[in-house]
Amino acid sequence: MVKPTILLKRIYDEPASTDGVRFLVDRLWPRGISKERARLDAWLKEAAPSDELRRRYHHQAELWTEFRERYFKELDANPKALDPIREALKRGPVTLLFAAKNAELNNAAALRDYLLEHPTK
Repeated sequence: MVKPTILLKRIYDEPASTDGVRFLVDRLWPRGISKERARLDAWLKEAAPSDELRRRYHHQAELWTEFRERYFKELDANPKALDPIREALKRGPVTLLFAAKNAELNNAAALRDYLLEHPTK
């Protein structure tokens, strides 16, 4: 089985032809970005961490492991939220868009890990 191509990109970065299907996976719309500039295929709020989890974590690196565990439980409880991403991955690359400044420790990175560890649910 071919490993799916899941790219991560800040929504503030320019879209590229290699992005494939572009999904915003933040619960809140990013500041200063118009829908036209975002050029995304869908905004998957339900695939983002809950407001409670987002507020608790707030990009604190020391809470990363706990954040991932709690976020994965939320994703386990709502597998349908990931259906659009899984369907798109059958056709080609997917880019998960996020607003966080930290490109490595953010919900999109955790979501990519979850999708790679749980290709189907």
